[in-house]
Amino acid sequence: MAKTQSLPPRAKVKTADTWNLDSLFKSDADWEKAFGEWEKQIAGFEKFRGKLKESAEMVAACLKFDAAIDRMGERLGVYAFLKTAEDQGNSDYQRMKGRYQHVSTRAGELASFIRPELLAIPDKKMKAFLADPSLADWKLALDRVVRYRPHTLGDKEEQLLAMQGQMSDAANQIFRQLNDADLKWPAIKNEKGQKVELSHSSFSAFLHSPSRAVRKEAFHTYYAQFDAHKNTIAASLNGSVQRDVYYAKVRNHPSALEAALFPDRMPTSVYTNLIDSVHANLPAVHRYLELRRKKMKIKDIHQYDTYVPILSDLDKKYSWEQATKAVIESLEPLGTEYCKTLNDGLSAARWSDRYPNQGKQSGAFSYGTFDGLPYIMMNYQPTVLDHVFTLAHEAGHSMHSWYSARNQPFQYYNYTIFVAEVASTFNEQLLARHLMAKAKTKQEKAYLINRQIDGIRATLVRQTMFAEFEKVIHAIVEAGEPLTVDKLRSEYRKLLDLYFGEDFVIDKELELECLRIPHFYRAFYVYKYATGLSAAIALSERVTTGGAKELNDYLGFLKGGCSKDPLDLLRGAGVDMEKPDAVNSAMAVFDRLVGELDELL
Repeated sequence: MAKTQSLPPRAKVKTADTWNLDSLFKSDADWEKAFGEWEKQIAGFEKFRGKLKESAEMVAACLKFDAAIDRMGERLGVYAFLKTAEDQGNSDYQRMKGRYQHVSTRAGELASFIRPELLAIPDKKMKAFLADPSLADWKLALDRVVRYRPHTLGDKEEQLLAMQGQMSDAANQIFRQLNDADLKWPAIKNEKGQKVELSHSSFSAFLHSPSRAVRKEAFHTYYAQFDAHKNTIAASLNGSVQRDVYYAKVRNHPSALEAALFPDRMPTSVYTNLIDSVHANLPAVHRYLELRRKKMKIKDIHQYDTYVPILSDLDKKYSWEQATKAVIESLEPLGTEYCKTLNDGLSAARWSDRYPNQGKQSGAFSYGTFDGLPYIMMNYQPTVLDHVFTLAHEAGHSMHSWYSARNQPFQYYNYTIFVAEVASTFNEQLLARHLMAKAKTKQEKAYLINRQIDGIRATLVRQTMFAEFEKVIHAIVEAGEPLTVDKLRSEYRKLLDLYFGEDFVIDKELELECLRIPHFYRAFYVYKYATGLSAAIALSERVTTGGAKELNDYLGFLKGGCSKDPLDLLRGAGVDMEKPDAVNSAMAVFDRLVGELDELL
C-alpha cells in the first residue's frame, strides 16, 4: 500500500523554505525586550491630553509621538502575527499575539483624545497651525482629519454613538452565527460516488465537478437551507442596511453611499460609471455564457454550470524555483530593480514561507511593514497552476509595500484598500500574458484564456452586480421602504436577468443568493475589487505597450503609498477612474479573449 503523505511539523521544515523574520526581530527575546519598552512608552500620550489647542508645536510633537508608537507597534504586531501563522497550535505565539493585542488596545484608548481635540480646534486657528513649519510633514494627515468636521457631532452625541458599537453590529453577528454555525446540510455524492458533507467550502468544490448531476444536486440542496431561513436572513440584511442609512443621516451625509465613499474622497461618479460601463458591455458577457454552453454541449445553461472549467485542468507542475522564474520573467516589463529585488526576495532573502506544515494558517497573504521585509505566506503546491498566479499576486502586494516604505515617511507609506488590489492583479495580468505567449499547445493556451475570462467575469462583472444591488437596496431604505424577502428577491432577480441575459436559465433559488453574501454587511466595499482589476488591466496594457514614461508612471504609483488620495495616485500612473475608460478597456480585453477562446475551441 502507498504510504500516506502527511504534513511535516513546523520544527522539521527546511530553513530555506521558511521566511527570515530577522528584519523585524532576530529572536523572541528581542521581541520581548522591545515589547516591554513599548508597553512603558504608551503612557506618554497623557502629556499631550488637553493641550493640542495650545500650539502647532504641541500638535506636531503629539503626532510624531503617535507615529513612533504606531511604528514600533507595527513591528511587534506583525512579528507576533507571522509567528502565529506558522503554527496556529503553538500556544506560546498565541499568547504573544494576545499580549500584543491587549497593549495595542490600551494604546488606542490612550490616544483616543487626539482626533476629537484636533477637530475641536477652530478653523481659523487650525489654518494658522498648518502654516507653521513644524507641521510641514503633517499637513495632509491633518487635512484628512479636519475634513471630518462637518460629519462630527458634539462630545455627548459622539459618546452615545461610540456606545452603540456592539449593538450596531448585531445584524452582522446574527448573520454570521446563522451562516457559519447554524446552517447544516446533508452529505451528497460527488462524481466518484463518495459521500461528502455539503458546506460553504465544499459547495465550491461541488460546483467545479465535471458531473452536471452533482452540480445540480449541490446547488438545489445548498439553497434549500437559505430558503428555509429566508425571513430571518432578510430581516438581518434589512437591519444592516437600516444601520448604514441611520449613521449616514446622523453624520450629515447625503446618502449611505456617499458616507461610505467619503474616506477615500471618492465621488459617486466612480461608482455609477463602473455600473454603467459594465451594463454597456454585458453583450460580451452573454456571448461568453453562450460560448460556454455550446462548448460544454448542454441544452441550456444554469448558474451551476459557470464554475467548472470548460477544459480539464492542465497536467503541469511548477516547482517553487520554476514558479519564481516564470513570475520574474513575466514581470520584466517592470524593469531591473523590480525584478532583481523580487527575485532575491523569493530566494536568498527568504521573504516567503513557502509550503504547508502542520498547524500553518491556510491560504496566502502579503504583510508589508515600514521597517521590515514585505513577507509572503504561501501554502504552495507544485501541481496547482493557480498557486503560481497566487505567488505573482502576493508578490505584487509585497513590492508595492517595498516601494512605498522606501519612498514615503511612515505616516504616508501605508496604501489604501482602493489601490491595494491594483498592484497585485497587475502582476497576474503580466503572468497570464507570459504563460499564454509560451503555451505549447492550443489546449494549454485555451485553458489559460478561459482562466482569464472567468477571472474578469468573477471580479469585474459579478462584483459590479453586487455593488449595484447594494446601491439599490440602500436607496429603497432611504426612501422609507423596508426590505422584505419578496422585495430583496425581486430586486436581485432584475439584476440576475440583466447580467446573465435572456438565454440564461435563472433558477428560482438563485434569487436567494443575495441572502448569503457576507460582503453585504460591509456595504459599498465590493466595488473596489472591480475598479482595482479594471485599473490593473488598463495599466498593464499601458506599461507593456509603452516606454520609459509609462513604466516610471507606474513605479511612481507604487512609491506613492497614501501620500495622495487614491484617485490622484492612479491618475499619476496613467488611469483616471472618474472616467469610464478603464472599465471599458478591461471589458474590451474580456471581449477579445472570448473571441480568441472561440477560435481555439
